[in-house]
Amino acid sequence: MIASVFSKSRPFNYILVSSLLVLCYFIYQIQTVEVTSITSFSWLEGVQKSVILFLLVASLFITNFITKRNGLSKDNSFSALFFVSFLLFIPSAFDDFKIVLSSFFILLAMRRLISMKSLLTPKEKIFDASLWIFIAALFHFWSILFIFIVFVSIIFHVSGDYRNWVLPFIAFFTVGIIFIFFSLVINKEWLDVVWNQTGTDFEFYYLEKSASNAALVLYALFSIVFLISMLFTLSKRPIIMLASYKKVIFIFLISVLIYIVSPEKSNTLLLFGLMPASILATGFIEISRDTVLKEIVTGAVLAIGILLFIFQL
Repeated sequence: MIASVFSKSRPFNYILVSSLLVLCYFIYQIQTVEVTSITSFSWLEGVQKSVILFLLVASLFITNFITKRNGLSKDNSFSALFFVSFLLFIPSAFDDFKIVLSSFFILLAMRRLISMKSLLTPKEKIFDASLWIFIAALFHFWSILFIFIVFVSIIFHVSGDYRNWVLPFIAFFTVGIIFIFFSLVINKEWLDVVWNQTGTDFEFYYLEKSASNAALVLYALFSIVFLISMLFTLSKRPIIMLASYKKVIFIFLISVLIYIVSPEKSNTLLLFGLMPASILATGFIEISRDTVLKEIVTGAVLAIGILLFIFQL
């Protein structure tokens, strides 16, 4: 039933998933305000929470745009469905402004890099993507690891021009100089905030709720299944799309690495992997010829996402 509904790219489907996202967001915020007392709620927090909601909805549609515009899926809306379903695994993302902002900038960067297969304005895309990645690193330092995807894209598409290899470094110095200038003029503590994020931590004892633990395990299990499926079916994909699918795989693996090395661990860090996980899940559904399996997988991911969201309130 669910798979058949989302097998077409209808406006109703996008209204449905975005409405689900907004509804769950407000349910989470109402519960949070009740716990922390409404008297301590400031207008600045209200603005920040509104920005978080806007960025999450925008991330949903950017993910769908990346998938559809670059031919990573057929004419369906599975990527949007899986994005929201996986997001419900990590409701803590509804409250983490820095991670949401950083992941949003990473999405903007990946949009430019995945579109490089067209070979139109590659230099602009390399510079723009690098710029977005270094900006994202100001809010979560280890998102800087996504710069690896820039060099992967150069190797796949435009490795012959040495100038393309220099552009990421120009973007780095551009962001660095501007950031240092504003830090010295406005607030020198910004430098300390970024520097303090550069540490690593390989401990995984942050999980206090069993529901959070279950969310992490189930997200990992689904992701592994979808990743393995993509790896074993790459030969069945159109040759022109192989580079794009390989980049999606690399993006997902880097998101896992960011989770592993980040010093302040939380399930919110899984947000960096939602876009590639959604594309991998969509690829799994599209390659399967078993209608029953499609219904079971899509229904299971959505139902588990809703249940985990409820249990983590």
